[in-house]
Amino acid sequence: MADSGPHGSRLDHDITNAGFYPELVRDVVRDALDGQEPASHLVQLETHFDQTEVHRHITVLALAGEIVQITHVDDQSLDEDGQDVVAHVSTETVPVRNLSSVTLSYAYRQPQNYTSATPAAEVTLMMSWTGSQRIDVQPAGCQDPECEADHGYTGVAAREDVVLRISAEADGPRAVEDAREFARALRRANTALSGTTHA
Repeated sequence: MADSGPHGSRLDHDITNAGFYPELVRDVVRDALDGQEPASHLVQLETHFDQTEVHRHITVLALAGEIVQITHVDDQSLDEDGQDVVAHVSTETVPVRNLSSVTLSYAYRQPQNYTSATPAAEVTLMMSWTGSQRIDVQPAGCQDPECEADHGYTGVAAREDVVLRISAEADGPRAVEDAREFARALRRANTALSGTTHA
């Protein structure tokens, strides 16, 4: 990826800067792209705090040709000392023509003072496609704590779409602009393919 062109080099650079198992993430993304040169990309590292534990995960979106490659990596400690760690990696390839929507939501602070030069405080990028669904199923229950009846199962079917929130305060102003540029590139690619499809 790094030796295939300037966009690949920038993607390598952003993955390295994120600092979350960079060599592993680079290799996984490179393998998933299968030699294709990314035209645009977005790298987001998120950190969550759960009582005394810190959890981090990274999402890499890469637009290459007629596909969007989505890579997600997180880690899990298998012992209390955090010495035994496993990385969970998932990749998904989505044809750009399958995107049903690309949504970019903006947040501006103090809108009464807005000018055309005012940067967005944060953006949320949402990509939807007619892809896989995840079904979370769990035993159903009732409000009676003494009840021992079998109430069957209940579940939620959630589409495996992408929702990324990028904040200037947490991620930096550059990250917000990178997300906006990635969304523009994705829209242009989707529009071009849609135009070709209907021609």
